[in-house]
Amino acid sequence: MKRLIAFLTLASLLTIGVCNQVHAQSQTATQTETVQDAGQSQGFHQMIKNYFIQGGAGFMASILLCLIIGLAISIERTLYLNLSGTNTKKLLNKLETALESKGIEEAKEVCANTRGPVASIFFQGLTRYDEGLEMVEKSVVSYGGVLLGRLESGLSWISLFIATAPMLGFLGTVIGMVQAFDAIEAAGDISPTIVAGGIKVALLTTVFGLIVAIILQLFYNYLVAKIDSIVNDMEDSSISFIDILSKYKK
Repeated sequence: MKRLIAFLTLASLLTIGVCNQVHAQSQTATQTETVQDAGQSQGFHQMIKNYFIQGGAGFMASILLCLIIGLAISIERTLYLNLSGTNTKKLLNKLETALESKGIEEAKEVCANTRGPVASIFFQGLTRYDEGLEMVEKSVVSYGGVLLGRLESGLSWISLFIATAPMLGFLGTVIGMVQAFDAIEAAGDISPTIVAGGIKVALLTTVFGLIVAIILQLFYNYLVAKIDSIVNDMEDSSISFIDILSKYKK
């Protein structure tokens, strides 16, 4: 919870800074575009900035906030999952050697000095060894469910921002279209300039919302695949772990 609050605070500060910059630049955006030569090409960064300003600070800032928070959570989850990986084959070999040489306590020490959910599951199972292999197996299954919840933590927030960003873009588009028709009604004439300009500004929010959703969707799919890989590794290694304990008990 503290980590999430820190992310939200950082994202809010970044968004406020961007909005202030957009507000300052929006005052001179029209003059800048007029002064530019017709054949002068804009850089990608400048082009994105101009489109952001044209889309309006309100909805565009909301979409940007979804991107910043979603990326923060995605990067944190990516680092966490990559650090959660364990060489299970090497761990099982060390565990078997420790059991044969010095027993359960040495095996616990090996698990305690190894990072990752697999080592944590093994350690939890070893603490219940005196209660029998059946209790060890139940402990491994129960604690595995707890670790699975930790691995999946944050995915619901990423999914939320994937859905929210396009909806904010569509809402901005609808409001922009209403404003365009209001401008047509006020002018009393369907001018191509008024219609094209209003529709362009309205559609920019949808474009940015879809871009944000695509970026976060890529992260989401990668994280889901990474979690599935870790869970499969946990299940396979747990079977081998029980087999090693059965062999040691005999």
